[in-house]
Amino acid sequence: MSWASDEFEHLALGDQRLNQRVVRVAERLGTSPHASVPKACGGWPETKGAYRLFDHPEVTPQQVLAPHVEKTRERMKRESVVLCLNDTTEVDFTRACPTAGLGPLNYDFQSGFLLHPLLAVTPDRLCLGVLDAQWMVRDPETFGQSVATKKKRPLEEKESYRWPTAFAQICQHAALMSSTRLVYVADREGDIYELLEAGQDAAADLLIRSSQDRALEDGRHLHAAVAATSALGTVDVAVPRADGRPARSARLTLRSARLTLRPPYRKEKRLEPIAITIIRAQEENPPAGVEPLDWILLTNRSATTLDEAHTLLRWYVCRWQIEIYFRILKAGCGIENLQLETFKRLQVAIAIYLIIAWRIHFMLSLGRDCPDLPCETLFDREEWQAAWIVSKRTEPPTEPPKLQDMIRIIASLGGFLGRKGDGEPGPQTIWIGLDMVRHFVTALAAQADVNKRGKRRRGTYG
Repeated sequence: MSWASDEFEHLALGDQRLNQRVVRVAERLGTSPHASVPKACGGWPETKGAYRLFDHPEVTPQQVLAPHVEKTRERMKRESVVLCLNDTTEVDFTRACPTAGLGPLNYDFQSGFLLHPLLAVTPDRLCLGVLDAQWMVRDPETFGQSVATKKKRPLEEKESYRWPTAFAQICQHAALMSSTRLVYVADREGDIYELLEAGQDAAADLLIRSSQDRALEDGRHLHAAVAATSALGTVDVAVPRADGRPARSARLTLRSARLTLRPPYRKEKRLEPIAITIIRAQEENPPAGVEPLDWILLTNRSATTLDEAHTLLRWYVCRWQIEIYFRILKAGCGIENLQLETFKRLQVAIAIYLIIAWRIHFMLSLGRDCPDLPCETLFDREEWQAAWIVSKRTEPPTEPPKLQDMIRIIASLGGFLGRKGDGEPGPQTIWIGLDMVRHFVTALAAQADVNKRGKRRRGTYG
């Protein structure tokens, strides 16, 4: 069974032929994620089938994602804690072919939409899957409204409502998992009072980076109050590479306090004070020329000891995994290069790519954490055998190689050198390597057909 057949096992589009087409399209796009749809499909009949699928009136992105969400929940139930990472990325089609149904982005001359996925990850950074995806197209008529006008609207009419909506989804998933604790992790955009209020006595936990120096019930402000508490101790944290900044280690001083927030004024309803745990992670002695880290985290969990605060900090650092996921989705799967004429077609196609991007991310993390698994855990037999033949120039072994070995072989086809100090392969070499493996599989299948025909002719005239 291929990975796509397994992941779409519970697909229910009401037509078995449609179900099978989704699997075929996912297999084609997944083996060549960076290629265009026609190139990945390998011919006009398969390409036409993919376009018809994207345009089918009864196929929605939610239906395409539904079987993957179910599989993701199955993987989550094996874990004691799962981090649900939530963030937004702009999907920009300004330079692509004209697509009906899109809206402005940061500037009115840009065309695209906002994608707000919910990614399930273990505290050890194993990516389990996508739990939800919200699609937001801005209205060009209201895009130019002043900030003051936008602030007057109720939360339910604002873009920021996507954060409480996602947390409500998490609580629904948590209700189905009695042995797994779900933790909703968001960056500063998620610092919304209504979201913090929803976390009181909720089925899931909250872990959000503070963006506002909120007022407290006792008249103080949040940042000063937590700074005045005694330090719990210091911890070392690995800071990932980003925006030209190299990866490094930072020593952070941790403080924690349980404080009561004063509710902001809302014209449409009265909000109540809420108690929240505040954790401050501060780099007091950064390297010369480096901006010190200073994170303030808000959570509904208790953190009275250094170990408890450190655990929550490590969980927040895992939020970077969704940035890696966005990179895979955009650079690896090239979703901003899709040339489809309507937003509806884009949604169905990108729903499939959301699952393909998860598979690439899953490969990287599973290969790191479970290197001795057989490679057929993730790769079809013809895929790993083709990669082995091309890279080793020998017959493939009878038993599947280890997963980590095969990932390094495929990454080497994508440019991974594997030198001492190079570490493990990154997502870019993986998706390039997968693209090449797909061509190797096609070439070997063609060579096998040629050999068979040659044997038949020799048998006839021999």
